[in-house]
Amino acid sequence: MQIQEGDFVLIQIEDKRFLKRLTKGFSINYGKKTLKFEQIVGKEYGSKVGDFYLLKPTLESIILYGFKRKTQIIYPKDAFYIAFKLGIDKSSTVLEFGIGSGALTAVLSQLAGKVIAYEVSQEFYKNALKNWETFGLCKNVEAINMDFAEAEVQEESFDACFVDVREPWHYLEKVHKVLKRGAVCGFLLPTTNQVSQLLKEAEGLFGGLEVLEILLRNYKPVYERLRPEDRMVAHTGYLIFGMKIM
Repeated sequence: MQIQEGDFVLIQIEDKRFLKRLTKGFSINYGKKTLKFEQIVGKEYGSKVGDFYLLKPTLESIILYGFKRKTQIIYPKDAFYIAFKLGIDKSSTVLEFGIGSGALTAVLSQLAGKVIAYEVSQEFYKNALKNWETFGLCKNVEAINMDFAEAEVQEESFDACFVDVREPWHYLEKVHKVLKRGAVCGFLLPTTNQVSQLLKEAEGLFGGLEVLEILLRNYKPVYERLRPEDRMVAHTGYLIFGMKIM
């Protein structure tokens, strides 16, 4: 597939990556090395120009290098696992609230039939919409600038749910009502005292509760001296999952 003007390109040189939209007059400088518009347009994704690799952006790279952030995103290492744990497919209607910059929503959108997403902050809401529009994502998402607590929602209308707000226990009874029987709900919380409070309040509403965190450790891809990277994405949040029980 040839790269055309207006396309996004993931440019890699050494261990650095840059997600850029190709426009006339485009150039990128790395040390003494320069890559220009004329060297990219018409090339195939996967090409190498000098020391620069021209790669097709994946959803992961779009989230990491392209999304504008007004608040902390749910990292892909967590987001893709969340989507797996929720057990969703194209027949699923998913509820999400506390969408922030819209990163997890973009992942859920790829797998679900429909996502209903609530965000109380107007600033975060507008930023999420802009992120999706920029990259042509989330066509099956209905985004609502409202606190989910104030929303009128039909009972047992969702196949799965994910919640990313500071005090999710205030929403548990309502979430329980709108989820179908046996549906999975997930939560992300940054501290253990919040997790403890959620577990306490979830008793009698959600069963099969799990608490976990995902640590990601990359290695330097140099065959002569394979070793871990000096830094790693460690704790980004605690994930809690449970199924609606009656």
